[in-house]
Amino acid sequence: MPTIVPAPSRIESPGNKPKVIEEFIGRVNSGTHAVSIARMKSPSGWLEPPQTPEFDEYTVVLKGTLRVTHASGDIDVQAGQAIIAHRGEWVRYSSPAPEGAEYIAVCLPAFSPDTVRRES
Repeated sequence: MPTIVPAPSRIESPGNKPKVIEEFIGRVNSGTHAVSIARMKSPSGWLEPPQTPEFDEYTVVLKGTLRVTHASGDIDVQAGQAIIAHRGEWVRYSSPAPEGAEYIAVCLPAFSPDTVRRES
């Protein structure tokens, strides 16, 4: 029988400004370890600490611009575009545009604070 997920769980995010993370499927909201699916809303000027995660992250930008900084530079991902950050790659996410960013992130395996490996 299919499992309905009635609502997401809000998860706190590190960064210089508050970012909304609504996890629909994942370790916190549904007890799912294989994959996590979350909607993110980051304000203009938001910047999170760099990370070298132990999961692949597939991101679809719904509104605004998401900047993905990597070892060789920056990629600005616009609404209607997607990006894949591969496990073991150093990345840093930010939202430099005036409208911020809204996006869906899918992590395989599911996101975990223990496996994101954020720098302090």
